[in-house]
Amino acid sequence: MKILGITGGVGSGKSEVLNYMEAQYDACVCQMDEVAKQLEKSGEACFQKIVDQFGDSVIGNDGELDRKKLGEIVFSDSKKLEILNEIVHPAVLEYTAEDIRKKRREGKKLYVLESALLVEIGHELCDEIWYIYAEENVRRSRLEQSRGYTQEKITRMIASQPSEEKLREICTDRIDNSGDFEETKRQIGEKIQL
Repeated sequence: MKILGITGGVGSGKSEVLNYMEAQYDACVCQMDEVAKQLEKSGEACFQKIVDQFGDSVIGNDGELDRKKLGEIVFSDSKKLEILNEIVHPAVLEYTAEDIRKKRREGKKLYVLESALLVEIGHELCDEIWYIYAEENVRRSRLEQSRGYTQEKITRMIASQPSEEKLREICTDRIDNSGDFEETKRQIGEKIQL
């Protein structure tokens, strides 16, 4: 089974690439952000550790983590973000590694692991890592149209992610997703070898 990492900045079109690979190549898709959210739910591996570290104030009225409140705490203090990552990242890696073993036993041929933070976590699990690139003006336009984000919010999001240079350091290939998706599909077809 080939394990392919997919990374890229917000608005680069990673979701569209993942949907295509799932449909076209029967890929097992794992989005590490979604795994983290699942492991942070009440009763799951990270929930109580986060509450123990950050206090009951991060629990919302529904008994789940108040992600907005937690975000305000960790994104205003890099040490607290580091503490959160030390709780969540190992659990996400462990879950993902087990999922890879399970899919391998099932005889799957392609496992696609997606994260904007592959630079920090998960790259060691991958045989190859593709950088999904899109020009910044294209990314901004997509985020404004599809998610209704303001330019200020987009600027903050882009600034909080690993730089293009950092992403390129760990990536074995680059897919330019700035234009027509048919062109993106052509590039994927050229690069994928199962």
